[in-house]
Amino acid sequence: MSLSIGIVGLPNVGKSTLFTALTNQSGLAANYPFATIEPNVGIVPVPDSRLNRLAEIDHPARIVPATVEFVDIAGLVAGASQGEGLGNQFLANIRETDAICEVVRFFSDPDVVHVAGKVNPASDVETIKTELILADMGTLEKAMSRLEKEAKRDKSLALRLETAKKVYEGLNEGHRARTLGLSDEEADSIRDLCLLTMKPMLYIANVDEDALDAELPEIDGTVPVPISAKVEADLAELDEAEAAEYLEAMGLSESGLARLVREAYALLGLQSFFTSGETESRAWTVRVGAKAPQAAGVIHSDFERGFIKAETASFEDYSELGGEAGCRAAGRLRQEGKDYVVQDGDVMHFKFNV
Repeated sequence: MSLSIGIVGLPNVGKSTLFTALTNQSGLAANYPFATIEPNVGIVPVPDSRLNRLAEIDHPARIVPATVEFVDIAGLVAGASQGEGLGNQFLANIRETDAICEVVRFFSDPDVVHVAGKVNPASDVETIKTELILADMGTLEKAMSRLEKEAKRDKSLALRLETAKKVYEGLNEGHRARTLGLSDEEADSIRDLCLLTMKPMLYIANVDEDALDAELPEIDGTVPVPISAKVEADLAELDEAEAAEYLEAMGLSESGLARLVREAYALLGLQSFFTSGETESRAWTVRVGAKAPQAAGVIHSDFERGFIKAETASFEDYSELGGEAGCRAAGRLRQEGKDYVVQDGDVMHFKFNV
């Protein structure tokens, strides 16, 4: 499964600089609003040292990491829900992503103009939250107008209508749809409306490079992930060995990309499992709680339809015992069936009928 994250924020908060650093692509970074007009898309490998260990054991012809798609979306301004700035385009682009990653300016640089005239993270977050809420209220108003008529003829639409009303009231009180405690049935009933405030939200604090370990205030009830776009831009220019030395010199154990991806996986309830052999060592993304046939289906739909069993070892056993043969000899290669719940780091080999 692919993961798509929209990078959003007010103009001049460092979105494009961060995007360029994370993806090594040339998103246009400039000191004026709307430098990014068409959304830039970058495919980024998920950092995972376990994949390197599998490659050491199996000496595959290639190594294939899991990937995350980042979408750099034009800066948002107050009034976007009414079409101000690039509002309509901005909101349409967000609807296509799995999650929203909002970059909030914490850094101090007098040469970079703030769209509101001063650096105020809480105010910036409230601006974007308000615009997303207003956009969703507009979506619901149109939907409810239609549903009021259709529900009179089709009683099966009653839940959909009541849920739409419930969410509208919550939005009107300033709450995101995702925080309203909807049941699974309620959420499913309005899923096709693609409400922006139903999407998981992750905050990045773009801090000065000497403030990466500073204690940050909560944003909208959650502590943001501290990342310095400047540091990430420097890292993007270095090779692997140089980057490791740079991180060590900065007192950092991992890059901002690694922190961001880890937080995004946790936010979306995702984990990785592996396949490994002479052909390739590869990481795959699956939802936490997925069963073995679903994991097989991530590789190919035929694997899920014809699933028989999965030969499975934990990453720890696979690493310690030197691969599949060592796990088999030690009795640590398990035969798992359709009800097996995949664990993070499982190394799996699927048996299936064609």
